[in-house]
Amino acid sequence: MLDLHGIDNVVLEARSRDYVEHRQRAGLIEQATVNFLAELGVDERLRREGLVHGGIELRFDGRGHRIAMDELTGGRTVTIYAQTEIVKDLIAARLQRGGPLLFDTEALALGDIDGERPRVRACGSEGEFDLECELIAACDGFHGIGRPGMPPALLRSAGHSYPYAWLGILAEAPPSCDELIYCHSDRGFALHSMRSPEVSRLYLQVAPDARIEDWSDQRIWEELHLRLAQDGWSLTEGPVLEKGITPMRSFVAWPMRHGRLFLAGDAAHIVPPTGAKGLNLAAWDVHILGEAILASFEQGNDSLLDAYSDTCLCRVWRAQDFSYWMTTMLHAEPEDPGGYSRRLQLARLAYVCSSESAARSLAENYVGIERI
Repeated sequence: MLDLHGIDNVVLEARSRDYVEHRQRAGLIEQATVNFLAELGVDERLRREGLVHGGIELRFDGRGHRIAMDELTGGRTVTIYAQTEIVKDLIAARLQRGGPLLFDTEALALGDIDGERPRVRACGSEGEFDLECELIAACDGFHGIGRPGMPPALLRSAGHSYPYAWLGILAEAPPSCDELIYCHSDRGFALHSMRSPEVSRLYLQVAPDARIEDWSDQRIWEELHLRLAQDGWSLTEGPVLEKGITPMRSFVAWPMRHGRLFLAGDAAHIVPPTGAKGLNLAAWDVHILGEAILASFEQGNDSLLDAYSDTCLCRVWRAQDFSYWMTTMLHAEPEDPGGYSRRLQLARLAYVCSSESAARSLAENYVGIERI
């Protein structure tokens, strides 16, 4: 956004280009994120290779129920296009424009964020250096220096850890479905997704202390078959390209701005992946922050910068609520005396699949609530 408007900026990336162009992350993007990337002119490959989905399937008690998101939201959809590919597109566009993009450069400390010329102390291939600027956008993830750089007396946070994790695999296997399957099972949650017509992305609910070495490829496929079982449907197997375990947690820190420092994405908030909101929330933050910077630099109007935190947090908390709702509705509770939680979950799922208003609420949140 800043490049397109002639505003000088420097990007510091702690990892190597090869690393960030190959790490696997989210793969589902909302319509608003697709539109944003189109505004930036980095959607050519997305339009060509992305898989547009108009619905999802909720599967429970061995039966599938389609939620027609496009019909329930006036034609809005989601697109399967890996975050890895978005990163590649953004890097290519950045390098083509010639703006500074410093890989293998770690931000070490922040300075004078209350002043007119805040600083970033960083270390790259030629050693340490100080970078002076007018604004700092801390898009540096949960473990970065952005959030700790906020005044401790100002910063507040709240979070929730779930009693389960996701074991995810990337498999060289054609997807066994046309749209995502969210499956509730007595054995635990399962998700069937995809990355391309040739590659499937699948997940299993596991214990938070599960070890990846205890899950052989054979065991993973056997468990996926058991959880996703449905008469007349079969799961396609293939070589497992990679696998890993992701903890499930929710977290929000606020405010997302102090002085000349602005937090965006995982630096300020984490959601469980069930609702597919992490990448999309980050894109929303960046879009709002970009508009605010343009208004400040081009029009001398700082009102959007001043409102940045409140504007973002409205959407963040809506996404937190939806992600919590989806997660707790679909995952088997480790301790469930008498099956009380399981029966509540089945009642909720049955209601969503039988009530148009309930299905519309899910669909609206899933494809992304428009400006709040």
